[in-house]
Amino acid sequence: MMNTLFEIDVEKCKRDGTCAAVCPLKLITLRDEDSIPVPIERAEKQCIRCGHCAAVCPFGALSLNFMKPEQCLPVDPKLLPSADQARHFLTARRSIRTYRKQPVDREAIAAMIDTARYAPSAVNAQPVKWLVIEDAGEVRRLAGLVIDWMRQVVTEDPELAKGLNMKRFVAAWDNGEDRICRGAPHVIVAHADGALAVSQSSCTIALTYLELAAFAAGFGACWAGFFTRAANLYPPMIEALGLPDGHQAFGAMLVGYPKHRYRCIPLRKKASVTWR
Repeated sequence: MMNTLFEIDVEKCKRDGTCAAVCPLKLITLRDEDSIPVPIERAEKQCIRCGHCAAVCPFGALSLNFMKPEQCLPVDPKLLPSADQARHFLTARRSIRTYRKQPVDREAIAAMIDTARYAPSAVNAQPVKWLVIEDAGEVRRLAGLVIDWMRQVVTEDPELAKGLNMKRFVAAWDNGEDRICRGAPHVIVAHADGALAVSQSSCTIALTYLELAAFAAGFGACWAGFFTRAANLYPPMIEALGLPDGHQAFGAMLVGYPKHRYRCIPLRKKASVTWR
């Protein structure tokens, strides 16, 4: 059978209602006479294109008009980490602040971003866009603009500058030490339409995926907080990045080969949990 949103192979369909059960917006119902999945009225306009209904069917019975089962990679249980492996991976991750000068291949950076695009976003909006500062010289120039912004803040808002220790960053720069981009050869900026309510969380989650993808591939990464602040507050920096009109930088990540390897997992505070 066919409708404007999806196609059901009635020979493969087991009428178990799993596709309807997982639909986030409950846009699928089961036909009374034969329990075949059918869309509710105006389902196509409400669909967020998450693909859960097609991905959950073990029989490949449901094909969306924008996604066929054969286009999707199957989940390979052998590649999924155990709970212990996932915990070790996540707790072993470190923010890397010392880098080798060796650049990361463009293909490797593209692979990290390709993984990060699978990060969850509200209503599957997928608003995140990426700006890769690939040239190390340009990274250095942009770090200098951040320092220029800090010098301005030190003069115009000394209390804020004091709270953020900006004088120390400026002094380090003047002594030849980059504490903004940490000598990383690349910076990756996640940006999106500033008017969208989902942009902030979507970029944050996507950058978190990017950081973990970098770690898994043997690279180092670190959030560049001052870079992000300058990217939204300092006109010369805003001009240098050249983001599309209306877009805002919601985070930046330093990426490169780590200069040092960590040998153990440092302690952290106990989780503060309230059970109800």
